[in-house]
Amino acid sequence: MSKEWLLWEIFIRGQHGLSHRHVGSLHAPDAEMAIKNARDVYTRRNEGVSIWVVEANNISASSPSEKGPLYEPSESKIYRHPTFFDIPDEVGHM
Repeated sequence: MSKEWLLWEIFIRGQHGLSHRHVGSLHAPDAEMAIKNARDVYTRRNEGVSIWVVEANNISASSPSEKGPLYEPSESKIYRHPTFFDIPDEVGHM
């Protein structure tokens, strides 16, 4: 049995935001301890209202070198990219 703690990726939802944001990583023996450690490390100044912890080995990600082939099919679907619409100034930032 390994005595090495698991690596956890930490996501925090800020008080003024709607989505969780990746803030870093830490080692902990289980999810409960990872949340407690994340609270102590990443929310010392009441920055967050919610913490997600995910075991790093459960995350699958694409490689930046695969960007071309991965996203190439969507370039031919212009209806997915509303760049040809004029947005009124009153709307503000979208």
